[in-house]
Amino acid sequence: MARKKEAPVQEEEKKASPVLAPLRKVLLASIGAVAVAQEEAEDLINKLVDRGEIAREEGRKLVDDMMAKRREKMEAHFDSRVEAALDRMNVPTKADLKAVEKKLDELNQKLDKLVKS
Repeated sequence: MARKKEAPVQEEEKKASPVLAPLRKVLLASIGAVAVAQEEAEDLINKLVDRGEIAREEGRKLVDDMMAKRREKMEAHFDSRVEAALDRMNVPTKADLKAVEKKLDELNQKLDKLVKS
């Protein structure tokens, strides 16, 4: 059988993939966890509604409240995982870049003074 030729990968994609691959995995895992949790919560609440233990509107509000809390927790977890992944890859933070920018400004000012002297 003839093999299909693979499309050439651009250089930027090759460079970006080591950074993006772990982040993509974390994002997909987070999305999957939220989806499963939402399904389970909705199933439980639908059973309670079917049994007449809670009203449909009350059930919807309960699901919405649970999902909002779950979303907040997942966002915090996602943020910490992304931060850890970026830290392992030695990607500078915004604060690191600001510090470098500040030092560069200071050096430029000193250089300007030396040139004027």
